[in-house]
Amino acid sequence: QVQLVESGGGSVQAGGSLRLSCASSGYVYPNYCMGWFRQVPGKEREGIAALDKDGSISYADSVKGRFTISKDSATNTLSLQMNNLMPNDTAKYYCAADPRIYCSGYLPPSRSFDYWGQGTQVTVSS
Repeated sequence: QVQLVESGGGSVQAGGSLRLSCASSGYVYPNYCMGWFRQVPGKEREGIAALDKDGSISYADSVKGRFTISKDSATNTLSLQMNNLMPNDTAKYYCAADPRIYCSGYLPPSRSFDYWGQGTQVTVSS
């Protein structure tokens, strides 16, 4: 059973930065499509970044150029560096993983992922 635990959320002013981490209990990163999602109350969970088994990366247009997804296989940690944060980035952020799907060049929908963390809140004030 894969367990994912996010950390690193918090409150920041517009223009600031945060780094989210997602620790895995298992040997996940070489074999799984990994993704970062975010959700605000009343809206669907939005995919914002994905990292595939072959290392290819995809971003949503809303975060491209500001967010960077990366992994450290030695520590089983997936990260999301978020720069130039804006108030509309405020959401609960989740990491997700699945060994069955391929996400090279695109962002799979949330329903494609079997494994999820509990989420971490990011709040950006103006």
